[in-house]
Amino acid sequence: MKLVMTEDTDKSEKALRHQQRMQRKKEVIDARVAKANTEQGVVILLKGTGKGKSSSAFGMVVRALGHGLRVGVIQFIKGKQATGERLFLQDHPAIEYHVMGTGFTWETQDQQTDIAAAHAAWAQAEKMLQDESLSLVVFDEITYMFKYGYLPTDQVIAAIQNRPKMQNVILTGRTAPEELEAAVDTVSEVRNIKHAFSAGIKAQKGIEW
Repeated sequence: MKLVMTEDTDKSEKALRHQQRMQRKKEVIDARVAKANTEQGVVILLKGTGKGKSSSAFGMVVRALGHGLRVGVIQFIKGKQATGERLFLQDHPAIEYHVMGTGFTWETQDQQTDIAAAHAAWAQAEKMLQDESLSLVVFDEITYMFKYGYLPTDQVIAAIQNRPKMQNVILTGRTAPEELEAAVDTVSEVRNIKHAFSAGIKAQKGIEW
């Protein structure tokens, strides 16, 4: 009987300590939530060598659509085959969807064609950044445009900073200029630890595109 009582007492004490820890944690989190009272759209940069940047961006696209919000998407560099997200989303009534359409730079091997395509895509992007009806805008793989010198970074930053106040913007790509990182609100880096492709496993639809 004494053993049972001891075990019950230990459980009660552990439960009480857990409750106290969670209460302290809740107080900290509640204070942080109360402090974050500015209402405005945010700019999110998803960068890094790991897999999942575009996947994360399109997860937020679906999240926005679930709330009945309108979304703009421009894919700056992708293979010529249609991605699963494009096939599924491009005809959605709440989405404006544009694809640069030249494929990867190493496929075209034509700098002038790539530059012209980048500027045409950016013209669409500027329109989106002036459209108050778009709650979320995604510029997928746009950072390659800076890496290869196809678009001026300062022009892109200026357009983003002058967008409607409540509009959210997501930028993706492997690397990003320092001035762009400094200008955005959130930067998340996806780090490559291990990738199936390195082991010779073929890329497949539904996973890579």
